[in-house]
Amino acid sequence: MFDDLAEEIHKNAVSKGFWDRTVDPIFVAKQMMMIVSEVVEAMEALRKEMDPDQMSDEFADIIIRTLDLYAGMVEAGYMKKSLDYAIKEKMEKNSSRPMKHGVRF
Repeated sequence: MFDDLAEEIHKNAVSKGFWDRTVDPIFVAKQMMMIVSEVVEAMEALRKEMDPDQMSDEFADIIIRTLDLYAGMVEAGYMKKSLDYAIKEKMEKNSSRPMKHGVRF
């Protein structure tokens, strides 16, 4: 599910010229910061009591950028584990963790 969606999103990003360079750690770090910038946009939408549809759009941007980066990193050989598998594995692990995973907040 996520792997297929990531591949589709990444193909579009490549076709639009967002991956027209070598995928090195600096490029990956910049892409990660673009995800952070989308999170900040969502926070600002919440802070300014923006339209709920805008909030949905910001979350879509976060997910699109994240899945694009994942697929690009797979393509570049940075990782091999299926995201579908990793999410399922992580959800199982989190379900057995203590309340708030043992932290105060």
